[in-house]
Amino acid sequence: MSYTYDDQNIFAKILRGEIPNTTVLETEHSLAFRDLYPQAPQHVLVIPKGPYVTFDHFAQSASDAEIVDYVRAVGEVCRREGVAEDGWRLISNAGQNGVQEVPHLHVHVLAGRRLGRMLEKG
Repeated sequence: MSYTYDDQNIFAKILRGEIPNTTVLETEHSLAFRDLYPQAPQHVLVIPKGPYVTFDHFAQSASDAEIVDYVRAVGEVCRREGVAEDGWRLISNAGQNGVQEVPHLHVHVLAGRRLGRMLEKG
């Protein structure tokens, strides 16, 4: 599959400092920040700083250093948010059927309440 990165997406603008964010963690290759429209009491987005559209694009194209940094950033966000004991959810949407709204890889770390089933029946 071919991936076309749109450098005008909202996360690219956040990375360039054009749009403010509430940073939770910043590393060499990753940025984590609070979601503007939280779906749970704790809702943090974690994005790579590189131009990756989806998780599979990232997994296939990112350097080993970027991958390690990103996975560890997710873990560090969970540690800082203190969510390990009560539980949390990690979501990554990809493409049209996955209802991806921003064409830049991002995962949602959601916690702070019982989250219910992963998918609605339908």
